[in-house]
Amino acid sequence: MMNSQQQRHFDTLYQQHLNNLTLQGKRPATIDAYARAVRRIAAFFDCPPDNLTTAQLKQYFVSLIDSHSWSTVKLDRNGLQFFYRHTLDKQWQWLDIVKPPQLSTLPDILSPAEVGLLISMTRQRRYQMFFYTLYSLGLRLGEGLSLTVADID
Repeated sequence: MMNSQQQRHFDTLYQQHLNNLTLQGKRPATIDAYARAVRRIAAFFDCPPDNLTTAQLKQYFVSLIDSHSWSTVKLDRNGLQFFYRHTLDKQWQWLDIVKPPQLSTLPDILSPAEVGLLISMTRQRRYQMFFYTLYSLGLRLGEGLSLTVADID
């Protein structure tokens, strides 16, 4: 438990953090998430977070990754980055401390056989022709819907 002097120091820093978030025009949900990040790290170390070392920050994020989702980790990283930059006037190399994985997913692409099956399973002939036209011309749905008779050569 923080002693009364540490608690007063933390309360002052926390209020400055909230003021800076408001002055920067952050939305209420962002203010809540960034404020929670500062409260969470202060509770983790049971001290104000203004003098934490890089090793302590790494320890905190390892623990956070084990217990929370990556979206929470990113919110905490961004909230603490804002706290260090705007409240403490310190710069940190956050990518050296924590870097969420980059997910690159490929879009679902149907094989020609799957497209043929999809078109053949469509009951009404006009929809079959519509889907066939979209597929064969490589059109998006909106482009197919806006086709007119004048578009046909």
